[in-house]
Amino acid sequence: MKNNFLKALGPGLIWAGASVGVSHLVQSTRAGANFGFELVWLVLLVNVLKYPFFEFAPRYAASTGENLLQGYARLGRWVLLLYLLLTLATMFTLQAAITSVTVGLLGNIWPGFLAPLPWTVLLLLLCVLILAVGRYGTLDRLMKIVIVVLSATTLVAVIAAAQKGFHPAPELSRHFRWELTDLAFVIALAGWMPTAIDVSVWHSVWTVAKIKQTGYTPKLKEALLDFNIGYVGTALLAIGFIALGALVMYGTGTGFPASGVAFANQLILLYTQSIGQWAYSIIALAALATMFSTTLTVMDAYPRVLTPTMELLFPAQSLSTRYWNIIWTAVLIGGTMLVLLYFTGQMRVLVDVATTLSFLTAPVLGYLNLKVVSSPAMPDTNKPGKFLRILSWVGILCLSAFAAAFLIWKLFLN
Repeated sequence: MKNNFLKALGPGLIWAGASVGVSHLVQSTRAGANFGFELVWLVLLVNVLKYPFFEFAPRYAASTGENLLQGYARLGRWVLLLYLLLTLATMFTLQAAITSVTVGLLGNIWPGFLAPLPWTVLLLLLCVLILAVGRYGTLDRLMKIVIVVLSATTLVAVIAAAQKGFHPAPELSRHFRWELTDLAFVIALAGWMPTAIDVSVWHSVWTVAKIKQTGYTPKLKEALLDFNIGYVGTALLAIGFIALGALVMYGTGTGFPASGVAFANQLILLYTQSIGQWAYSIIALAALATMFSTTLTVMDAYPRVLTPTMELLFPAQSLSTRYWNIIWTAVLIGGTMLVLLYFTGQMRVLVDVATTLSFLTAPVLGYLNLKVVSSPAMPDTNKPGKFLRILSWVGILCLSAFAAAFLIWKLFLN
């Protein structure tokens, strides 16, 4: 049993690696720095509301041996087309936001070595090279190391900061208000908390890839245990980053700058102010490893899901899988570079745009995932129970209501 679970272990950690990045290092830390502990409830609520939509990915893959894209195709060609359009609407800003944060860390650790643009080109090319050589196996091994290192260093930093106490200056402390500026931040925070729902499709693809790699098809309980370990871990880490931002920055009059390098410097200071300057190298490398792994994961995921999407949509086309992968990788890099050039020096703004777009598409993708796991392709014994179905509809309605309220507020009441 233990050996079988170890064979199944992996997709959940890769999912965690894709999740623990901008949503945690940037957005969760900003939530703590801006509002103290006031938004902990939001992080917990969003994790609960989104849980079914992510859980459906390993549930479907382990039950059918198919990924969610194949499940979408069973619902109709229009579903795949909708998924493709939603993906094209968000993929470039998502990859650009993650790359921007990673480049900021690189520029902070090695100041003056390269300008942001050369760093960006070098980073993206390095990711392509690693994925061309290692593909899934590289991701699988890397995630297990990165998640452990980041979790350990964050836990130590939070404990050290907590021992110094929580003493924000009242005159420098602001509270969350239900006004457009604060609501916009909440939407951005929730958009990638714990990550974009697009990643559920990636998770199903990674699960099928793991099955092919090991030759072992996990039981449903094993696949869900692997996922739950990653999901609960990312939720706890998000709270840890909120705590770190709150304990070190809230009520001090210090905020996060907009540029990537300056933001990275402030982020690393959160750790060194808690643990000590001696920990700078460890923390900087752990943060860089986390963001690099996220950049690598996203770079792997988009061609990996868009290629079968095209093959399912246009089965008569003559291009091979290899050529589709090359085409989508080139499109992803080109679009990412254009977005980064447009948002030069505005990393924080870019992150908010990317996360907001993901939030607005979340209810649609959540509904599609629910339809897939409720379809005849799923064995009746493995379909989600009553509680998960109810939670799914609550999540869809809540996310839709917040998205509609934000759009109305932004377009007509601002």
